[in-house]
Amino acid sequence: MRILVALTYYRPYTSGLTLYAERVARALLAMGHQVTIVTSRHDPALPAEEVMDGVRVFRANVAFRISKGPVMPGMLFLCWKLMQSANLIHLHLPQLDAAGLAIMGRLLGKRVVSTYHCDLQLPTGIINRMANWGVTLANHIAASLSDRIATNTLDYAEHSSLLRRYLGKVTQIYPPAVIQPPTQADFAAVIKKADIQPDEIIIGMAARLASEKGVEYMIEALPIIQQTYPQARVLFVGAYQNVPGEEMYAQKLAPMIAKLGASWRFLGLLEDREFAAFLSSCAVTVLPSLNSTESFGMVQIESMLCGVPVVTTDLPGVRQPVRLTGMGRIIPKASAQALADAVLDVLEQKKNLQPGQPAPVSQDQLNRLFSPHQVALQYDALFQETL
Repeated sequence: MRILVALTYYRPYTSGLTLYAERVARALLAMGHQVTIVTSRHDPALPAEEVMDGVRVFRANVAFRISKGPVMPGMLFLCWKLMQSANLIHLHLPQLDAAGLAIMGRLLGKRVVSTYHCDLQLPTGIINRMANWGVTLANHIAASLSDRIATNTLDYAEHSSLLRRYLGKVTQIYPPAVIQPPTQADFAAVIKKADIQPDEIIIGMAARLASEKGVEYMIEALPIIQQTYPQARVLFVGAYQNVPGEEMYAQKLAPMIAKLGASWRFLGLLEDREFAAFLSSCAVTVLPSLNSTESFGMVQIESMLCGVPVVTTDLPGVRQPVRLTGMGRIIPKASAQALADAVLDVLEQKKNLQPGQPAPVSQDQLNRLFSPHQVALQYDALFQETL
């Protein structure tokens, strides 16, 4: 099958959505499908066309940006040419270009499947409000023209302001999560980068430094946690400098983080095995997201694959990994005290854990549910059914 995949960002840009798309593309390719990606040339230094792990990637030039979203006049023209030879169009939403792409697909008699990742909620401001309205309209048009819509959980779909209008088309497909087993060298590299001391308790947070991630609540929770565990530190892995659309948020947090001194450290982006070593070094990880821009949080499953429990917020979709596995705590959103209490509860439980006591869910069980191959099998079935 020849699958044309369109999305706003793709690798090397790092986010949950880009990792999702990359993992599914590779897995579909391994099954014998031909996968072509069309995305933004978000960094002018990137080539306009290349092959990444066997996947053809075409990038449209960015004319300008509205908040986080690149505007690409050449995207539709590029996709029109590539659609001619495709059997199926796969759109990743939210996406400003989605409406035009879905309309073109229909005009060419192609089947269209969309993966809806999240409702878009941009920061306040007139321009952001207009961008939010425009993308939401595009998503509605794309959803209405899609033959089927995949999303991470029915829990999220039933609460989504957009998806609940199209529930008859919705299929639940868990996102792909994978962990590369770290070596001793990977552990040593993380210990050196983070300056981890033997007696420290590491609280991990893996995300972009973005307003919807609720980073300020972890900042406020840390001093509360340190009243019981003075040796607790937060290690933050992910993009934290020059994140598109989040410059003012970073400026707001900077003085708060500075007050924490060595108790908070940014590690930036890590390679896959180093990321696994980082997760395995944590006593607990946190995902204190605030709104429906977060629909699941693959990092929760990645943390659990390393045997590390998660504290997360009670949001549709986001609460499902802990509900499914029992590995962690679910808290109200926007509460530093609740976050601190839950982290303390997890740390106390781990301290009293009996040697040899089995985890609530095994790594084999998680792999069966969330492996990229398993996810690709579900997409293959969905695509075949659509065709």
